[in-house]
Amino acid sequence: MDAPPRWLDPEEKAAWISFIRMQETLIGRLSRHVQADSGLSASDYTVLVSLTERGDGRMRFLDLSKRAEWEKSRMSHQVTRMVKRGLVAREECPDDGRGAFIVATPAGYKAIEEAAPQHLEHVRRLFIDALTPNQLNTLGRLSQRILDHMEKQHG
Repeated sequence: MDAPPRWLDPEEKAAWISFIRMQETLIGRLSRHVQADSGLSASDYTVLVSLTERGDGRMRFLDLSKRAEWEKSRMSHQVTRMVKRGLVAREECPDDGRGAFIVATPAGYKAIEEAAPQHLEHVRRLFIDALTPNQLNTLGRLSQRILDHMEKQHG
């Protein structure tokens, strides 16, 4: 027999709604700014950051999908668009014929290097500057706690 729903009490509901509205508004504004400033979509930016923060600028396709928390089909479409624009390349994986590496190209590195300073200024203005250092530290710890909790839940 299914357990009855665990409805949110008013405080839980208020916290959840505020969090969702903040997250959606922040991501929406940052996405619009990165597009206007650099011509990169938020998805382009996500992929390029994931690749270029690594020393060799490459990741296995499935690892990149997991890192972005995207379905394989979404990542495949995104990578295809980025390959057409010369931002990334696909390379076959020599030890696994089914796998592929996604690699940031020189144009991809240039695009992220040009976009990052403006993007980070918007992050600072919209997010960092809204909090005291203590609040930022607390938010960081709470966010990590939720990430750890979700990792234990496996879904």
